[in-house]
Amino acid sequence: MNSYTDKFNNATINTLFEKLPHAEQEFIKEKAHRFGFSHQELKQIVDMARDLGMWNEKSIIEIFPEHEQKKVVFTRLKKAYEAIRNAPNSYKNFTLKNMPQEQKYSFTTVQKEGFGLGLCPVASEKTRCCNLLTLDAVESCGFDCSYCSIQSFYKQNTITFDSGFAQKLKNLNLDKNKSYHIGTGQSSDSLMWGNREGILDALFLFARENPHVILEFKTKSDNIKYFLQNDVPKNIFCTWSLNTPTIIENEEHLTASLDKRINAARALADKGVKVGFHFHPIVEYEGYLDEYQAVYNELLLKFDPSEVALVSFGTLTFIKPVIKKLREREFRTKITQIPHADASGKSSYPHATKLEMFKSAYESFAPWHRDVFFYLCMEDHGMWKEAFGYEYATNNDFERAMLGAYCKKIGRDYLF
Repeated sequence: MNSYTDKFNNATINTLFEKLPHAEQEFIKEKAHRFGFSHQELKQIVDMARDLGMWNEKSIIEIFPEHEQKKVVFTRLKKAYEAIRNAPNSYKNFTLKNMPQEQKYSFTTVQKEGFGLGLCPVASEKTRCCNLLTLDAVESCGFDCSYCSIQSFYKQNTITFDSGFAQKLKNLNLDKNKSYHIGTGQSSDSLMWGNREGILDALFLFARENPHVILEFKTKSDNIKYFLQNDVPKNIFCTWSLNTPTIIENEEHLTASLDKRINAARALADKGVKVGFHFHPIVEYEGYLDEYQAVYNELLLKFDPSEVALVSFGTLTFIKPVIKKLREREFRTKITQIPHADASGKSSYPHATKLEMFKSAYESFAPWHRDVFFYLCMEDHGMWKEAFGYEYATNNDFERAMLGAYCKKIGRDYLF
């Protein structure tokens, strides 16, 4: 028995076995002893048990099949697990677990090496990309969206500011005969920190001194106080990542509500600031198309296309480190409960599902098609043609079209 226990313990060392409820640990241990599961089979069983708990679904004990042959048992177990994952997600009986009720984080200011201006971290030759440049004004985020990859790159709950940011920004030497699109919302939320450490002062000055740069602030907050109290350069866009109330309530923890986000966008549009909206990720669940349609309709009613620079669509896309991070957390989420299909080396929804969500979204905004720039984020080249009815031959063509639309929106000459 001791040799078996040692073997089992060795087989589960690099798994999430210890994070499972005690009853499930004992159950898996007993079944492993009975059937002699291999290291790889045990890892898969532990991952399945962990996922089912995260999804608030039946436990591994409830779906474990009765049979005497190991091969049959393992095959049927995987089939039962996949059936749960592939069924349409529903939040009707979903309950949250261990969710923070308030934002808790610490701040640190350090002298960082380098500047943090680079290509979008998810850029890929396998997908159509706009060549966005990203500026890491702040590292890590105080929100707790269950699908966010920021937690895989930075220490969560520690918000890092660069003490040399303003000077580095001032020293940045950009080609004056070229237009640039730079975003500040990749390594943190662009607006939730306000002007802490003078970051907005520095960014506004940078925008004024570089009118050939489109500077985009992407957010899920409603912290627009600084923008309302100061003159906003025309080449600054404020964009909101939006989702349905169901997803915001269950997956976008601690963020501003949908109403607060839309009202903040409305307030800045009233001031003359160009706004935009990102529907990324669009998430499939029972009734999702109708709920997203309601959000699209609200935007069409509350905004004129002349006020809106862009609308983008995207969906859940995972890399293995992010899925591993999610499984390590003591919480519940439906985000990973999707049929995983290959998406240029990552995992995402099957093609048919993505086409349904993107085509429906784009067609919903038909009144804005002539005046607003629409795009897909991180999607295969061919998806554009199927969902939008047109496509760009190269990433550079995509970038030119985007910059041209943005420059036109603010009444500036197109420099590239």
